[in-house]
Amino acid sequence: MDISVVIPLLNEEESLPELSAWIEEVMQENGFTYEIIFVDDGSTDDSWQVITQLRAKNENVKGIKFQRNYGKSAALNEAFKAAQGDVVITMDADLQDSPNEIPELYKMIAVDKYDLVSGWKKKRYDNKLTKNLPSKFFNGVTRKVSKIKLHDFNCGLKAYNKKVVKSIEVYGEMHRYIPVLAKWSGFKKIGEKVVEHRKRKYGVTKFGWDRFINGFLDLMSITFVGKFSKRPMHFFGVWGIIFFAIGLITSLYLIVSKIIDFDYGITNRPTFYISLTAIIIGMQLFLAGFIGELISRNAPGRNFYLIEEKAGIN
Repeated sequence: MDISVVIPLLNEEESLPELSAWIEEVMQENGFTYEIIFVDDGSTDDSWQVITQLRAKNENVKGIKFQRNYGKSAALNEAFKAAQGDVVITMDADLQDSPNEIPELYKMIAVDKYDLVSGWKKKRYDNKLTKNLPSKFFNGVTRKVSKIKLHDFNCGLKAYNKKVVKSIEVYGEMHRYIPVLAKWSGFKKIGEKVVEHRKRKYGVTKFGWDRFINGFLDLMSITFVGKFSKRPMHFFGVWGIIFFAIGLITSLYLIVSKIIDFDYGITNRPTFYISLTAIIIGMQLFLAGFIGELISRNAPGRNFYLIEEKAGIN
């Protein structure tokens, strides 16, 4: 199979028929073999009913329905597990991503041999104050931390080599950082393509400040895990040694001062308590690193989701 189109959605019943028909038209014009995987992330409208109706008309349409809302990362993770195409393309369900971009994205993966291609909505129609400016700041920080030269990490329109989606695990708010996850997994050829941004035709935006804040927390998490997950002692041990050394040197200074001058008071000096605190913190950090080395970083239930129903997926 050439392409798997993965579409996570929440309450998008109005846009699904138009989006499905548009994707089908593009695929037929270019002679692609394909599947469309809709992931209903706990919609409260008739989105799932629409998906089942679309599947009745087109067997290339498949679906996953969550019992409740788990978030976009969970939806992508489950769809990635099910995807069979050599190239996996993700897009949003709100018609702001154009399916006409699919052939070029496919070419960049299949012919130009990119591991991942991220869309860049250079011209946007969102609110500048509440969405565009925060997004620019967010992307700037992520670009600086990850050393990946992309302008729009959060663009929903992306293309992946199948090996990428089968090698990464997406959870929390990590869908924003899939390029970072891919890089940490060893996929270095990451590209970018300017794509069309269309005005929302149906429904309302799901963007909120809580996602923006959670995104930065996840960026800190993924950076730490990516660098130190296999060797936590490299982080905790180093800082433990630094604190312990500060405390030890300060203590030795106090002891030598006491030997030189017997009347020199130790316990009535703030330096004494600072040195003790530094030694204790250093020992605790060192122990934390040691324990971290013993504990598996993969929680067994981190990606367990209650899937209510599936259509066309074993």
